[in-house]
Amino acid sequence: MTAGLVAPEQAALLGEPGDGADSSRRWRRGLAVPLVLTALVVGLLVYVQTAELDDIEARLLDPNLLLDATLRHLQLVVVSTVIVVLLAVPLGILATRPSVRRFVPLIIGLGNVAQGVPSLGVLVLLAIYVDIGFTPAIAALVLYAFLPILRNTIVGLQQVDPFVIESGRGMGMSRGTVLRRLELPLAVPVVLAGIRTAAVINVGTATIATLVNAGGLGDVIYQGLVLNRLVVTVVGALLAAVLALFIDYLAGLLEQALRPKGL
Repeated sequence: MTAGLVAPEQAALLGEPGDGADSSRRWRRGLAVPLVLTALVVGLLVYVQTAELDDIEARLLDPNLLLDATLRHLQLVVVSTVIVVLLAVPLGILATRPSVRRFVPLIIGLGNVAQGVPSLGVLVLLAIYVDIGFTPAIAALVLYAFLPILRNTIVGLQQVDPFVIESGRGMGMSRGTVLRRLELPLAVPVVLAGIRTAAVINVGTATIATLVNAGGLGDVIYQGLVLNRLVVTVVGALLAAVLALFIDYLAGLLEQALRPKGL
């Protein structure tokens, strides 16, 4: 074959310059999301600083207040997602073990019930019988985001080829070693997809945490609705949407970084 006429597939295999160009394009596409989100946030801040707002709108849209609300919202999402990962992933692993496998429909059914219960109802019940504030909001978020991670953990482990597991056992690996070195790495993409979904769900659900005095961007949205200030409601909703997209972007990066090579 003449030099310069190497097909793209062969260039990829041979590690020729085309591979670097593809990598460069992927980086540019990856940077597009944070750049767009940053531009949107900057545009919102410029609007808030330059628009003709009345006293109530100016107080509710104070940049320091918006930053505090965003950080509180992020705290709600991160803490609840970490807790639900620590609970749902081990339970999903346990549910795929041979001795417990027959209980999988029951476990999934309980997860469906947990997600089927309206999050607002859970918050109200926790506020009545437990307390108001950060802790009940976290409990409601954990309950609501439990199913995606549990289900994806079970599905990810169940889709591992039984031949791979038997091969590991034939090489003298224990069940724990097979789980750690073969099953979990192969299930990582599906499990991470569930975590990504749960984190984005929590961003939206956390907006109603304002009803139990847990703070977050729900405070901005709710006060805008109560005081009939549309601009306040829109700014709060846009910030929540930007936060959801940003968390989804970061989760996508984590998913790519932890995905085993070749999958």
